[in-house]
Amino acid sequence: MNIAIFASGSGSNAENIIRYFEKSNHTFYIFCNKVDAYVTVRAKNLNVPCFCFTKDELNNSLKVDDLLKQCNIDFIVLAGFLPRVPTRFIEKFPNKIVNIHPALLPKYGGKGMYGHYVHEAVVEHHETETGITIHYINEHLDEGAQIFQAKCEVLPTDTPDDVAQKVHLLEMEYFPKVIEKLINEI
Repeated sequence: MNIAIFASGSGSNAENIIRYFEKSNHTFYIFCNKVDAYVTVRAKNLNVPCFCFTKDELNNSLKVDDLLKQCNIDFIVLAGFLPRVPTRFIEKFPNKIVNIHPALLPKYGGKGMYGHYVHEAVVEHHETETGITIHYINEHLDEGAQIFQAKCEVLPTDTPDDVAQKVHLLEMEYFPKVIEKLINEI
C-alpha cells in the first residue's frame, strides 16, 4: 500500500509511523506545506520521498493531486497537518484520510484548536482527563467519524506542557496501531 503522510511541523508522528512500518511492504511519502518544516529533514534521514507545496498549490492547482496520482496513493494520514484538506481529496479518498487530534473530540476541536492551543484550553477549563482522537476527515473541521480515542489523566498541577507530553505519548503508542488496523481492512 502507498501511504501519504501530510505534515506541517516537526514530524515526530510521521517518523514514528514510518518506523513502525519499517518491516512492512508499505511505501510512505511525506507531503508538506512548509519547505522549512523539520519533517522534511526527517524524511531525508528516513530516505522517504518528500514533496513540498504552497497553500495555493494545495487549494487552487492540481500539483498535489498529480503527485498523489503519480505516487499511486491508497491512504492518507494527517499527522500535524494544519491546512484544511480540500473537499476534492475527501471525495477522491472516501474513508481513506485519517487525522489525529490532541483532545477527546468533540471537546476542543474546530478552528484554532490545534497543538498547544488545545492543551492550554484543557488546563484552563480544569479538565480531569484529555487524550487523543483518531478520526476520518470530512468537510467539517474535526467532525469526521471517530475511529479511536485514548485517554490520560490531567492533574490539577499539570501545565499545558505536561498535558502535551502525556498526549504525545498516547499519539506515539496508538496512532501507528490504528493506521495498521485501518489499512489491513482495505
